[in-house]
Amino acid sequence: MRSAACALPEQRLPAGKPGDALPREVRAEDYWTQGYANRIRLRVFHPEMHADEAAPLRQPAVLYLHGGGFVNGSIDDADAPARHLAATLPAVVVTVGYSLAPAAPFPAAPEDVYAALCCMAEHATAWGIDRRRMAVAGHDAGGNLSAALTMIARDRGGPNLRAQVLIAPMLDPTMARVRPDHLANATNSAEVCADCYRQYLPRPTERVHPYAAPVESRRLQGLPPALLLTAPQDLLRTEAERYAGALIEAGVVTQVVRVNEACHDSIAMSAVAQDEMTCFLRWHLGMTRQAATPRKRRARADRKAPTSIDATGETPG
Repeated sequence: MRSAACALPEQRLPAGKPGDALPREVRAEDYWTQGYANRIRLRVFHPEMHADEAAPLRQPAVLYLHGGGFVNGSIDDADAPARHLAATLPAVVVTVGYSLAPAAPFPAAPEDVYAALCCMAEHATAWGIDRRRMAVAGHDAGGNLSAALTMIARDRGGPNLRAQVLIAPMLDPTMARVRPDHLANATNSAEVCADCYRQYLPRPTERVHPYAAPVESRRLQGLPPALLLTAPQDLLRTEAERYAGALIEAGVVTQVVRVNEACHDSIAMSAVAQDEMTCFLRWHLGMTRQAATPRKRRARADRKAPTSIDATGETPG
């Protein structure tokens, strides 16, 4: 729905704690808008400008979607990565409490997320958002919904997205691409993933719908540039990297980074992953004139954490 009317702020949340060590403070406000079947909560994070910085009238914006396998998780789970993004980019970051299965199966969640994107675009002036520079990012089920949102926005003529970041995304409800040799050392469970999909997609035919199964889509042209972040021991790594290959074949600018020593649950807050995401979004949202090379990104990551990365821009083998 394109006309998502938002209410006034429900509450003001405290800014980042001093111990968070963020480069700037971040304030947040909650709003409500109409989703697919129910009203949904949006949380808008605004970075505070330093005294020596000119406050821009409008900033780039990122819609960040929490994980939880479509059946768990909440808007609160996205607070830490959202605050970090808002402070480091800096940009306005919006999170959403989308509907969860089994109470609200597909297509409730992607439609909720699309309503949130429309709300961002419609209230861009009030929220200080440059609607020409918006992106989406998400972890786990949020990665699935991020990929789906790029397709929905393309198919419905907007709002336009300039970039997508898929963090250890769930992309294949059939789970046909899970490699048997990954099962023994995986940090997440195939049985749990399968159960989540059964609750989210109760009808078998939905398991190949492109908005539910991005990896099954045969029409990937026209999607925004993509960054896919994967973990070596993640059960979902193969499908994410194969999806990256499909995006590349479709002509979508795509970067793949395998974050070593990170697991499925921890990757979103990994220093390496956050650095990669920040560099990628700054470039594609027009916040820098020069893209960081893999060598520069690797050097920054090495200073932050003893984690190695594959940042060649190609699908790792």
